This record gives sequence, C-alpha cells and structure tokens, in this order.
Amino acid sequence: MAPKRRPRWYFSLRSPYSWFAYRDLMTAHPEVLDAIDWLPFWEPDEGTAKLLAEEGVTLPIVAMSRAKNFYILQDTRRLATDRGLTEISWPIDRAPCWEVAHLAWIAAEDEGRGKDFVAAAYRARWQDGRNISEPEVIAEIADGLGLDAQRLSTAAQDAELRKRGAALLAESAHDGLFGVPFFINGRDKYWGLDRVEPFVRAVLGTEPPAPPATAVPDPATHAELLPVGGDQGHAGGCG
Repeated sequence: MAPKRRPRWYFSLRSPYSWFAYRDLMTAHPEVLDAIDWLPFWEPDEGTAKLLAEEGVTLPIVAMSRAKNFYILQDTRRLATDRGLTEISWPIDRAPCWEVAHLAWIAAEDEGRGKDFVAAAYRARWQDGRNISEPEVIAEIADGLGLDAQRLSTAAQDAELRKRGAALLAESAHDGLFGVPFFINGRDKYWGLDRVEPFVRAVLGTEPPAPPATAVPDPATHAELLPVGGDQGHAGGCG
C-alpha cells in the first residue's frame, strides 16, 4: 500500500489570491505551512509546454478576459484593505516568463530556502511592484537570501530545472488543479482564498461535528406542507 501523502498546497508567485492565502496562513497558522508540502504552479512558456505535450499533459489554462482582469484589480484592492495592507503595488508584467521565478524557487528549495524565497518574491512583486520575470530581480532576491544569484537568476535556462518544473506542473494536472491557491488533504480538495480556513481545520483535525441528519418529509404523503397550488413535481424528477 502506498504511503499516505502529506497535505499540500499549490501556490503561484503570479497570483494575488495565492499571495493573500500565504499571508493569511503565515499570520494565523504558520504551523500549517510547516506541516504541508509546497508545490508551485504557473503558466508555462513554449519550452515547458512542449515538455508537457511530450508527456500528454494539458493544463486547464484559459486566457483571461479584460472584464475579469479589471474585476481582479478591484477585488485585490478590497482584499488588501480588509487585511490592512496599505503598501500594495500592482506589478506591471512586461513579457512575463513565469519560469524565471518558479524555477528559481526549485533552486532555492534545493538549498532548503524555498519558503524564504516565496516570502521575498511575494514582497518584491506585490509590495515593491518589481517584475519577478526579470533575472536581475531574482538575482537581487537570491543575494538577499545568501543564495547563489547566478544559479537562481538563470534557472529558466537550466535544462534539468526545466524538466523538474514540467514534472511539477504535470503533477498539478494529475491532482486536478484548475486554479490557485489549491489545497489538498487526503482526497479532499479546496480551491480559492475562501477555502483556506476549511483546509486548516482539516489539517489540524478541528473540523466541527456534522449537524444531525434531519428527515425530509415526502411531499407525496405530506401535502399539508405545500402551499396551495404548490408543484409536487413529477415522476421524472427535476424538470
């Protein structure tokens, strides 16, 4: 029998919702972040997409509409205000290549500093307005963490890191990911910022007891429960 997998979450250095989830967990439940596996997700460039295609993997990525983009801008401001975050700077991504930052995370994780890299990259992107697709920015982050700036800033050019990154993205597809943040505990999956707390309760084993089951009267034998003229349906079910 295969060993049970640890709880895990898929984060993205691009997503503001992933950043908020990270901050919420770091503020209220750092012990959960220490008890789960961290896995990155990003929109692959042509090179990584080719590696995925060779393995028959298709990611559920769709182009964002202009309306959705404007909504996320508004929603991010609201969520930041709710959290007392006044120093937020929406980054301008010029020709983003998300491998630059996410493959650099793999290199940092190899040195046991993946979590520190995430914190620094989120701060650079969402509070300093830096473009984390620029190798120079990644080099500065690496320098600040005492890591190999050359290796991290050129991670997107490393064939081995590319393969490992593609394998992580393939794993996300096998896990059924369709958006971030995405959490998994056993067979249960939790998507979105508003599912952070249910995931935390599941990991900590503090789920509230289920309400007692209540019998639902059958309208066919309890017609008095229906208002006059109430539709009792038909034998075919909903319709």
